[in-house]
Amino acid sequence: MRDKLFVGPKVRALRERQSLTLDACAKLLGLSTSYLSQIETNQRPVTARVLIALSRIFAVGPGEFDSDEETRLIADLREASADLGLGLPSPALSELKMAAATTPTLARQYLALHRAYRALDERILRFDETVRMRTEDAPDSLVPYQEVRDFFHYRDNYVDELDVAAEALAADIGIDGDGNAVATLERALTDRFGIRVVRAQADAGLIRHYDPATKVLTLDRDLAEPTRAFQLATQLADLLFTDLCNDVLATAELESATARDIARIGLLNYAAGALVMPYRRFAASAMELRHDIEQLQHRYNASFEQVSHRLSTLQRPGARGVPFYFVRVDQAGNITKRHSSTRFQFARFGGACPLWNVHEAFGHPGRILVQVAEMPDGVRYLCVGRSIVKRSGNFLRPNRQYAIGIGCEVAHADKVVYSEGLSLDGAAVPVGVSCRICERPDCHQRAFPPLGRKLTVRTNERRIVPFSIE
Repeated sequence: MRDKLFVGPKVRALRERQSLTLDACAKLLGLSTSYLSQIETNQRPVTARVLIALSRIFAVGPGEFDSDEETRLIADLREASADLGLGLPSPALSELKMAAATTPTLARQYLALHRAYRALDERILRFDETVRMRTEDAPDSLVPYQEVRDFFHYRDNYVDELDVAAEALAADIGIDGDGNAVATLERALTDRFGIRVVRAQADAGLIRHYDPATKVLTLDRDLAEPTRAFQLATQLADLLFTDLCNDVLATAELESATARDIARIGLLNYAAGALVMPYRRFAASAMELRHDIEQLQHRYNASFEQVSHRLSTLQRPGARGVPFYFVRVDQAGNITKRHSSTRFQFARFGGACPLWNVHEAFGHPGRILVQVAEMPDGVRYLCVGRSIVKRSGNFLRPNRQYAIGIGCEVAHADKVVYSEGLSLDGAAVPVGVSCRICERPDCHQRAFPPLGRKLTVRTNERRIVPFSIE
């Protein structure tokens, strides 16, 4: 049976955006004023008939009222409240659900305060270390990166303005999925801006450099062709979509200039992926090939990472694809990229669950690993992991190694080739978000106890995990 749908804050926001009174809006929807008031205060769920009426009156798709954003908000509140370590009991899950459902703006302010608390705590720790070691202060906090991750996370990793514009540009310059995007993009840069593209041996770490004075775009000569196409697309997007990026950033409510600069890079990368893999054509190919990443690589001459990331962005209203999460992890377990259009939750701080197959991928180079995982909330996911190597092209420079993870809820698994031969209803791997907030009491892979939970340590016996969780 479908869960009851409570969408009060969203309805209120849509009504106020159109300057409608409660009475006027109720009349348009064919409801009584008291009924609409109860919906807005989450005292009553919306029925299918009311949902259709809301979609018609406010010109939005029914998918705009789904509960995925609320689920993400609950998970983030849960981790933030556990992280504070104030010596007080953490809020119950029912309280967090109520906060996310009825006061989402206040809940986001709480998360913003938590980010500020983390930033201040890190500064104090760095200051102590600086005084102790008598060295210069450490680099700025990673909080701006977390801000930007949250920005994309709460947009379902989909930026409609850029996606639609990139699709139109792809049609205009002739990107048609024939695998020859490099030549097409170079021609567009030359024809539109008089830019000359050259390939040269670059300094260590440099991939692309554009000189506006000479109109020369230099690319590292050792780049693989998919990466070369992506960098050309990024440069073209930077020149054509400046105003669009500014409009998106104006609504992002990012707190610092650093966060805005990071977000701008993220938006340009998003536009580049949307340009070389245009939405409607790519989404149709994904469904046709049952989301076989390697087949999509061949069709679009793209890398495994590029295709996986693009699959996680197919959430256009009215033309949504399968909702995927996407993650990139290094060998130390650091999450270097993460995006999700699913309910799958990533740890905001600390490492991810070691039982997740994305970590195992490093031990099986180039092999695609498949896993059915169950999160603590009972939702099961089809998880795909594979290691990749980004070669430097120089013996004296180390290659970069990562593992790519992508997955969807098992409800969509029949549309994904990697579900073939799996028992989706059988035993699943019990994966958590991270040890610090995972409440599973019987995990043999636990690295440390969860925050805010009382432990029992028995001195007369020894188990794999040397404590039990109450």
